[in-house]
This record gives sequence, structure tokens and C-alpha cells, in this order.
Amino acid sequence: MTITLTKYSNDGKESGNVSVSDTVFGIEPNVHVLNLAVLRELANARNTVAHTKTRSEVRGGGRKPWKQKGTGRARAGSIRSPLWVGGGVIFGPRSNVNYTKDLPKKVRKLAIRSSLSSAKSKFHVFSDFSFLSGPKTKEMVEVLKKLNLYGKKILILAHYKAEENQHLKLAARNIDKVTLRLPSNLSVRDLLHVDAVVATESAVQEINERYAADVN
Repeated sequence: MTITLTKYSNDGKESGNVSVSDTVFGIEPNVHVLNLAVLRELANARNTVAHTKTRSEVRGGGRKPWKQKGTGRARAGSIRSPLWVGGGVIFGPRSNVNYTKDLPKKVRKLAIRSSLSSAKSKFHVFSDFSFLSGPKTKEMVEVLKKLNLYGKKILILAHYKAEENQHLKLAARNIDKVTLRLPSNLSVRDLLHVDAVVATESAVQEINERYAADVN
């Protein structure tokens, strides 16, 4: 059994259909796997910049501030104790902490198929973007307006380095809420959180062949 995605021309009108496998675009989405995949993407994208110093890293404090007994004050071994102002930090954020998560390969691919099945109604397929006369944002905006997509969150899937799509990257990169991805860099989070997916026919077929071949 096959599923069809609607194909459009650059004037915004339907120009046919693209057939894809129901094992990729027609399965029942696995919500639990989707949740795991999104958590993994968020964790792996986490940038651990914040870094606090422990008492061993704070400068100074090498000398005992006062003798152990006889002063009437509490015992103290260093002015860089976490109990002192200017001392080290206990359990603060550390940039050397690894937050990355992993999932089995089969689970990751199931998440992609689940997200594609959830997003199949969002797909707008083009033969290619050779109709762009140059790296002109205005032309790309006009295409999106004809599809009633301008101003929405859009994911573009295309081989933007290919000759027929050579102007796509520069024409689309300055448009607000538009994300450009290669079909080999599919993101579960992108597919779920966008309002529409604009893809070339070759990108759709590549995705379909790659994930249909992995189904047992």
C-alpha cells in the first residue's frame, strides 16, 4: 500500500502526487519513542557553558587564617571554604558534565518514521527549486505566499548544494521561521514543531527509500 503526498508548482497550484511507502509515512506514531527522541535531541544540543569553581580551584586560601585553638572563633582551614564569601561553590554547574543521550539505532529510525507519519499532511512537494532565478529572498517569499505558508514555521528539505537548487539556501535563509535541512539530517523535533514541510521530490524519495529499507 502506498501513500501520496501532494506535489505543487511554483505558482502554488497542485501539479500531481508523489507516492511514498506506508511503512514510512503511514504507521501509527509511537508517542513514547517520539518523546525519547525529542529529549535526546534537546540533551545533545545542550551547550554547557556555565562553570563554577570548587574550593580547590578558587585562587588563594593556602594559609590557615588563624590558629586552631585559643582564639574563641570557629575552626577554619581556608578562606576559600564554600562557607566563606568568595569561596568555592558546592554542586554548581560544570562545563565538563556530559549531558548527551543515546538511543538504539532501531528506536531512532522508528522515531523518524513516527514523526514523518505525523507530519505527512504538512508536506508540500516540489520537483526542485530551479524556478528561482537567483539568490532572491523576494522570489522565495512569493512562492510561500502562494502556498499560504508565509509567516508560519516551515521546514525545507532539499539538496541545496545540487545545481537545480543552487539558489535555495541564499533565497531562504533570511526568511523568518524558515529552517533548511538536508534530507540526511532529519530532526524529529523539527518535523513535529513546524506548521509545514516544503520538500523536493528527490528529498522525499531519498527519505522514503532510506527508512523503508530498514523496516523488518
